[in-house]
Amino acid sequence: MGISFTVLSSGSTGNATVVRNEDTTLMIDAGLSAKRIEELLQERDLSGRDLDGILVTHEHSDHIKGLGAVARKYNLPVYANEKTWAAMAKSIGTIEDENRKIMETGANLELGSLRVESFGISHDAAEPVGYNFYDEQEKLSVATDLGYVSDKVKQAISKSDVLILEANHDVELLRMGRYPWNIKRRILSDIGHLSNEMAGAILSELLNGYTKRTYLAHLSRDHNMMELAKMTVRGAMEDRGCFYKDNEFRLCETYYDRPTPWDKVSEP
Repeated sequence: MGISFTVLSSGSTGNATVVRNEDTTLMIDAGLSAKRIEELLQERDLSGRDLDGILVTHEHSDHIKGLGAVARKYNLPVYANEKTWAAMAKSIGTIEDENRKIMETGANLELGSLRVESFGISHDAAEPVGYNFYDEQEKLSVATDLGYVSDKVKQAISKSDVLILEANHDVELLRMGRYPWNIKRRILSDIGHLSNEMAGAILSELLNGYTKRTYLAHLSRDHNMMELAKMTVRGAMEDRGCFYKDNEFRLCETYYDRPTPWDKVSEP
């Protein structure tokens, strides 16, 4: 079967992704209401009862809003590092001790035949992480909510078959937008969010014959549009001498209001 995934929702209003293989189904983040998460799961023929656990990237509300309710309702283990547990404790309510799982940054976790690896990222949270998923030779990487991509992050997500990567904003739209300057400065900083241009620059370094598809994720509804993101990312790659054909590599969409179709990492 290999790895399959669907991005249930992606953006500043809420984030959740499901990754599964033949014997394990995990959700990354639960940043919408429990009711909405259940609706999105149903759209992909899933229930909370199908989940084997929830992985947390960081404690911001658009990543943990429904975490406590979903975890309690379905008696699910929740995986996060110590600092993230401390930072989100008041927001998610009581989680039973047996479901409070510590996964330190950089650790590897084997759940059935699915291997999960976390890696540190740069964001204004206690100890934010991204995740890699492995099933035999397949690799899926999830890296959003990062102000910049360090060499360690590049190394972590290199040679991924499929990458879910942040393309949060268009810099000019953000600069002209309605946000106060202190918020704009935070988004543009090294602990903020990745711009379309920066996402393209990173992809131009990472494309090495391994990565087949990249899902552009966590787009701002105020300062970005999917077609603009795809155009800017592709342009930034071409500016750096990285040209590709659609049968070699594809930029794929995520949505804030609906899930992506199921995708298999092994698909060409």
